[in-house]
Amino acid sequence: MRLSLKAKLLSAALVSTLALTACSGGGGGGTGDGGGGGDGPVKITVWSWDGTVEKAVPGFEAANPNIKVEVVNAGSSQDEYQALDNAIQAGSGVPDLVMFEYFAVPYFAIPGKLADLGQFGAERFANDYVKAAWEHVTVGGKVYALPSDYGPSAMFYNAATFKKAGIEEPPATWDEYYEAAKKIRALGDGYYIAQDTGDPFFLLSLIWQAGGRPYQVDGTKVRIDFTDEGSKRAIAFWQRMLDEGLVNTKIRGWSDEWNRALNDGTLASQIMGGWLTATLPERAPKAAGDFRVALMPQWSEGEKVGSENGGSAFGIPEAAQHKEAAFKFLEYFTHGEGVAARVEAGAFVPNLSVLQSEEFRGKANEYFGGQQTGAVLAEASEIVGTGWQYPPFFEWARTIYEDIATPYYTSGRGSLAEILEQWRQRSAQYGNEQGFEVS
Repeated sequence: MRLSLKAKLLSAALVSTLALTACSGGGGGGTGDGGGGGDGPVKITVWSWDGTVEKAVPGFEAANPNIKVEVVNAGSSQDEYQALDNAIQAGSGVPDLVMFEYFAVPYFAIPGKLADLGQFGAERFANDYVKAAWEHVTVGGKVYALPSDYGPSAMFYNAATFKKAGIEEPPATWDEYYEAAKKIRALGDGYYIAQDTGDPFFLLSLIWQAGGRPYQVDGTKVRIDFTDEGSKRAIAFWQRMLDEGLVNTKIRGWSDEWNRALNDGTLASQIMGGWLTATLPERAPKAAGDFRVALMPQWSEGEKVGSENGGSAFGIPEAAQHKEAAFKFLEYFTHGEGVAARVEAGAFVPNLSVLQSEEFRGKANEYFGGQQTGAVLAEASEIVGTGWQYPPFFEWARTIYEDIATPYYTSGRGSLAEILEQWRQRSAQYGNEQGFEVS
């Protein structure tokens, strides 16, 4: 009964006026045998903003001539989630496969909107993925999605700017990063080691690596605490960087200004997910040959601990009509023969068979000066700290972070600790309103 009430409340919170467009035919848009497991023709619909998924379709359809696949971009993250909830509420237009950021999996799994993939034996894949990625698709001991791409945090740095500042090697520790930031700032002319206008995912990746675990989830009980030692260490470090003016707080990520600063080298580094390897060349073509990638700086010399910043998985809605056919394609492009086509197209996947292969690790990346970036990112994937959890309502929580943080970044009044405490309070209030027990 409690779950039923929660499902209704979560649905109500997500419902928007966003009209469901003709992203899919009713109930997956298919014709045929309902479950998609028989011999009749089936058409499955996949909602994805990952362009590499389409690369796996020709091979799958050739091997499964009775299953046709339509990949539809229903919008990125929040837009797609809202459209999915609208479709579920309307009882029509529900796709057969949907892309989710890792933190959004429990948001849909707990209210019963995602199918338990245990019915297809998905547990057998557990040891084939990076452990942290598998943890993200497992909710309450059940598997609700398969990992499709991964974002181990790494440091992308402009080696030419570093050299101009007298820095020959990328900083291996955060203390070295701090010293490097001062040298780069001394170049003047708007040079900074990084920018930040209130990115919760960056700050959380810093906390994650420092050993902080601010979210503890046990069924419907959620604890939020940004005062553990790991969290305090990360928050204090970044607060120092901000207080001393070592971070550009004017340039927003993914803006035109951000592109220009990456192109001209005035932004010297980015701590982001490994997926930046694929998008940086488009954002900063003029810096081709200057960028390199390294592991995140460590909190103590000699350590090797990492964290995540992004990544996604695919799940099957409980209301999907062709679950069996959908799982066939899901297995194909996340774990089977379809993975190679996606990797060739630039996907960074959490499959150990790929990350450990010499072909992946040894391939030179011309944009990064011929560096074998796969080897670095594979290592970054292997050292991600485990045990991180997101609250089931994180999809909502992240939407309010910017509203809370912006006044600080524009005025300088306040602190990161105050922002996080306000975020904690509002998240707890919201979570409790949804039927969780949040403390």
